[in-house]
Amino acid sequence: MLLMLDAARGASAARVTAVIPHYAYARSDKKHMPRVSIGGRMVADLLVSAGASRVLTMTLHSSQVHGFFSVPVDHLHALRELASHFRDQDLSGAVVVSPDLGNAKSAAAFASLLGLPVAAGAKERIDDHTVRITSIIGDVDDRDVIVVDDEIARGTTVIELLAKLREHRVKSVRVACTHGLFADGALEKIAAAPEVSEIVCTNTLPPPDARENGKLTVLSVAPALAEAIRRIHVGESVSALFGQH
Repeated sequence: MLLMLDAARGASAARVTAVIPHYAYARSDKKHMPRVSIGGRMVADLLVSAGASRVLTMTLHSSQVHGFFSVPVDHLHALRELASHFRDQDLSGAVVVSPDLGNAKSAAAFASLLGLPVAAGAKERIDDHTVRITSIIGDVDDRDVIVVDDEIARGTTVIELLAKLREHRVKSVRVACTHGLFADGALEKIAAAPEVSEIVCTNTLPPPDARENGKLTVLSVAPALAEAIRRIHVGESVSALFGQH
């Protein structure tokens, strides 16, 4: 992408927009120990230096990453696509659960789209590979649960949350996320839980083959990105897209 940005700038492009559905470096957004590079900021600087005059991305890991860029950033979300998928299902007695308090605002917006209550897990991160969820804030006892998160990488948080939900005797669990990385066998581990009836992700990055796992559903965010690109090109407001919950 850096080479393409530089080539476009060298060809006297009036404006160069970097479309990055999954900004992977967004997880490196703070210095959690001495002498650690903040990759989210460094890569943002590289993109701007190479020639990006605007960035279009989806569901950043944390809102402060938006401020790492010195050019305009259009930050979309996939909540409407995810909500549209669940809207056709039986949601009577269902509740939306965020794996942690950091994602609670997005989970509340998602729950609002479906007209459902929201709950959240109280998460403690022990190290890069270990998390502990000490309790569930909200009523989930004997209910159908929709777990919604921004991304699932190794799945450690979701698996820990499933164990805690099991203690509350939930009837079923559907797991939804925007970015489905599913590294280190995460998809298989989550699908193996008997209470999980469905796993939903979008195609912001190449997804696993849904045919190889009967519980996986992949939604396309191409129409949302295409509409944003069109609005940028013709000078229309893009905020109408990411502002609607």
